[in-house]
Amino acid sequence: MFRLNRLTDYAVVVMSRMSRAPDELYTAPHIAQETGVPLPTVAKLLNALSHSRLIASHRGAAGGYTLNRPAETISVAEIIQALEGPIALTACVDGASGGCDVESFCPMRGNWDKVNKAIHEALSGVSLADMMPGPDCFMPPAPPRHPAQKPAV
Repeated sequence: MFRLNRLTDYAVVVMSRMSRAPDELYTAPHIAQETGVPLPTVAKLLNALSHSRLIASHRGAAGGYTLNRPAETISVAEIIQALEGPIALTACVDGASGGCDVESFCPMRGNWDKVNKAIHEALSGVSLADMMPGPDCFMPPAPPRHPAQKPAV
């Protein structure tokens, strides 16, 4: 079974939340609270997405993260590549070598490129905006609680 890893799925969730208000600065705790994704995972994703330049990091006391481009211009393929590397079903990737013991005489060599290209094109044709969930899917922020106040039962 071909399956994306959980981090990639969470990256789409995080970026979808950020795209709801693209001019807002988001912090890792804020995103974690609103999406339900654990804070260490959000921090790891923000670092990877920032490194790939899909989001921008703004330093300082009032810093945070923003999308680098509108959601309509960020493809699912870009998000996958930021987290998982090149999109390919097999080690027989365009120009790759050393992925297989029989590659020098394999009758399929080069043919998987057609499949990999089709998948990459399909994923490139789906934008982050296309993946946007309904308006009520993110958890509302919890109201601030006084430290002495006991939780409601």
